[in-house]
Amino acid sequence: MSPFLAELLGTMILVILGDGVVGNVVLHKTKGQNSGWIVITAGWAFAVTIAVYCVGSISGAHLNPAVTLGMAAIGKFPWAQVPAYVTAQMAGGVLGGTIVWLAYLPHWAATDDQPGKLAVFCTGPAIRSTGANLIAEIIGTFVLVLALLAVLSPENLTPASDLARGFGPALVGVIVFSIGLSLGGATGYAINPARDLGPRIAHALLPIAGKGGSDWSYAWIPVAGPIIGGLLGAVTYRALWL
Repeated sequence: MSPFLAELLGTMILVILGDGVVGNVVLHKTKGQNSGWIVITAGWAFAVTIAVYCVGSISGAHLNPAVTLGMAAIGKFPWAQVPAYVTAQMAGGVLGGTIVWLAYLPHWAATDDQPGKLAVFCTGPAIRSTGANLIAEIIGTFVLVLALLAVLSPENLTPASDLARGFGPALVGVIVFSIGLSLGGATGYAINPARDLGPRIAHALLPIAGKGGSDWSYAWIPVAGPIIGGLLGAVTYRALWL
């Protein structure tokens, strides 16, 4: 499998399981309706873990333009491959959102909550405030990229046995779980432009029963915030550890 296809499929799996748990919680007449924030954050953590296990050995499992750009900015990933990775991640996000729509096909018409339907696909702020929402996404992605680089550094995986390396994706899931629990309440912790913009595009294009708008006025924040935060996290890692 090529790294491009691995990033596409990995991001697709990430969104299927991540957006899927949101659908299970917020859509009406599901088995998991109203099961709450802890279920959502745990579901996203497991989604990241599974997606990284699936494609990590092929592409490195960036699955996030903020991670790809951050790593390129500190010389840990070639800039020449950035466009292909980001394109694959965005395509995977669109496909993942489409598959979640199919998985919950009867439940869209049964749900009269338009913001809830949109929330299955993408994030939105608890309190709408452009500056504060942008800062929240910057902070969350700063922690994500800094933690990824630090926790998965060779020093923390010593001895570099197969067992130690095998824990890597699980540790990534722990990082995402922690961010969701501690920092996710302000904006829904997109911390990933592909995870947010890709499914938002799917929401806009799909014939979802009773859907509202796709909140394009907010859509730039979960793109710009994670990119800024990811770059800051990577640069901080380089300054402190390299």
